Amino acid sequence: MNTEINLPKMIRVRQQFETPVLEDISQEIFSQIDRLKLSSKIKKKQSVAIGCSSRGIANYAEIVKATVQKLQVLGLKPFLFPAMGSHGSASSEGQKKVLENYGISEKKMGVPIKSSLDVIQIGETGDRIPVYIDKLAMKADHIVLINRIKMHTEFDADIESGLMKMMAIGLGKKIGATRYHQAIMEIGYYHTIRTIAHCVLETGKILFGVGIVENGLSQTAKIGVLPPETLEEDEKELLKVAKKLFARLPFEDVDVLIIDEMGKDISGTGFDSKVVGRIHMPLIAKEPASPRIKRIVVCDLTEKTEGNADGVGLADFVTKRLVDKIDFNALYVNAIAGAEPEHAKIPLTLKNDRDAVKVAIGSIGLIPIEKLKIIHIKNTSRLCEVDVSEAYISEFSDRADLEKISELRPIAFDSDGNLTR
Repeated sequence: MNTEINLPKMIRVRQQFETPVLEDISQEIFSQIDRLKLSSKIKKKQSVAIGCSSRGIANYAEIVKATVQKLQVLGLKPFLFPAMGSHGSASSEGQKKVLENYGISEKKMGVPIKSSLDVIQIGETGDRIPVYIDKLAMKADHIVLINRIKMHTEFDADIESGLMKMMAIGLGKKIGATRYHQAIMEIGYYHTIRTIAHCVLETGKILFGVGIVENGLSQTAKIGVLPPETLEEDEKELLKVAKKLFARLPFEDVDVLIIDEMGKDISGTGFDSKVVGRIHMPLIAKEPASPRIKRIVVCDLTEKTEGNADGVGLADFVTKRLVDKIDFNALYVNAIAGAEPEHAKIPLTLKNDRDAVKVAIGSIGLIPIEKLKIIHIKNTSRLCEVDVSEAYISEFSDRADLEKISELRPIAFDSDGNLTR
């Protein structure tokens, strides 16, 4: 293949984000649970099912462990379960393995992990959507949910991705995730998630939720232990903080965005759609107005995604090594349950990074090399230090939030034709 196209030189910049960090995570969880005054709600030796997420959340094992320990101090008997819809190839062992990849094992947590795809229908919403809960969790005396609060990849509202969504998609396992996404196509994400979550709250099973907010460096910024009575309103406040701290690309107009890796541990869509400005779900959502990116190249999958390349269809070009790592069963199960076949389409596949980048540049028109606007990132959760092409240098002067940390240098590839950073 003839891919003889000149490449611009790149310069590395560091973005300045507001980065509050929670220093003593365990103590914060202990003290906030104490403030709930749970004595009137619990009895000694009652069981507590703790729902865990499939996302790559900073300090997640520590957060889960602290919650377990505090419940044990209160005389309760906690166990863990995956609250992750169809992830982990929609199998009990697969979902348990997802938790183990995040350092959450029975040995490390000191409690059992009970993983099953079986559910119980507890009722239905006013729109006649059946509401399901993990069978093992429903049999427990109480349920606690632990999840990150952040912007959702496919809609904008005052409740997006977090504990309310976990009560729906997470607790509903594969059957719930599938049915709810079908409902979403008719009545929208926001209404579907809220009405299902309200049904779950009405069971009286939710003891509390632990909501986590991360800063632009993917560090734990804030934790809220939310009682069921005010969980929805409390989550709205945490989402406001998350939106304020959300990390973005340094520029909105991009000819080619190069992403080294994607995966479910980074975002539900493999790479955050709010970062790249693409959703590709025409039956559900409108495309964001910004950023304005002409072509996206994705080079590889993360190890922790276990071959699940959901969201790959948002890219324009990928590499053979990425495609070779895809577990198509995991990908298709996730895409079908999420009613998002567009996300499972395989883009134009090139031999290596060099070919993918050069073909992407060749597909955007006759732009002079010195005017090509290229941004190169590790992944969409690591946006502090990014490489940008020389065309952006003229825009640095009025940007106090950008620090130049390298000199101009060529785009470098190794002997296999893959990018080096």
